[in-house]
Amino acid sequence: MRRDNQSSVSEFLLLGLPIQPEQQGMYCALFLAMYLTTLLGNLLIILLIRLDSRLHTPMYFFLSHLALTDICFSSVIAPKMLMNMLTQTQSISYTGCISQAYFFLFFADLDSFLLTSMAYDRYVAICHPLHYTTVMSQSLCFLFIIVSWVLSSASALVHTLLLARLSFCGDNTIHHFFCDLSALLKLSSSDTTINQLVILTVGVVVITVPLMCILVSYGLIGATILRRPSVKGICKAFSTCGSHLSVVFLYYGAIIGLYSVPSSNNNNDQDVIVSVLYTVVTPMLNPFIYSLRNRDMKGALGNILMG
Repeated sequence: MRRDNQSSVSEFLLLGLPIQPEQQGMYCALFLAMYLTTLLGNLLIILLIRLDSRLHTPMYFFLSHLALTDICFSSVIAPKMLMNMLTQTQSISYTGCISQAYFFLFFADLDSFLLTSMAYDRYVAICHPLHYTTVMSQSLCFLFIIVSWVLSSASALVHTLLLARLSFCGDNTIHHFFCDLSALLKLSSSDTTINQLVILTVGVVVITVPLMCILVSYGLIGATILRRPSVKGICKAFSTCGSHLSVVFLYYGAIIGLYSVPSSNNNNDQDVIVSVLYTVVTPMLNPFIYSLRNRDMKGALGNILMG
């Protein structure tokens, strides 16, 4: 089998966002500001956690990795999108498209596993506070990170290898602003049954199972709070879990809305708009959510500004 001839296209055309040509400049400036906010906000979180010794805890350890992942996740999509909007070009090379698909899947999956690790951390902190330091040891935290990276890279690699084996002989126009896996499968002239089956199977591992773990963790947290109801306890639980829950709702809400709710093939604009939510907007909002709703982060920022 001649693998070099599996694909007859050397590049794809990204249609981009469903906006009018005369509005390209305004939206380009808007998305550039959002991307820079994402970079600076998440870098600030990483910096604060490294500089303030009071933030050297498992929760902030996971948060620093989430911030780094959000930077990378957004950087996979935003620069190419902005460059295409600025230059009024739509092309992306075949290799560049496959690479973008891989890194998009990798960092999306990594986000999911990190959010799950943070949910388990909150469960141990609230439901088993006396055993927290013993359970959430440094070795366990590193194990969570290593497993998250391994599973995410394996998942993305499987999808990418199967994608690279497909033939693209006809239309090379992607109705999206990046190389989305589902959009690429629609263009392929090959049988994508195996790809679709793997998407469903791997999706259970990287999306459904983590989401169920998060829901169970917060269900147990809620049950623990209700068994010992007090205004102080509820406020403490809300202050430590509120930020994380907000991010979970944003992230999984967008994914469920995009991939679980059926949409017609002719309604691509809706999918593109929802994709903007979790590829551009959510990574930008995370620093605001964690800094504005977290006293420790605000205290660390105040100390640095005043000191």
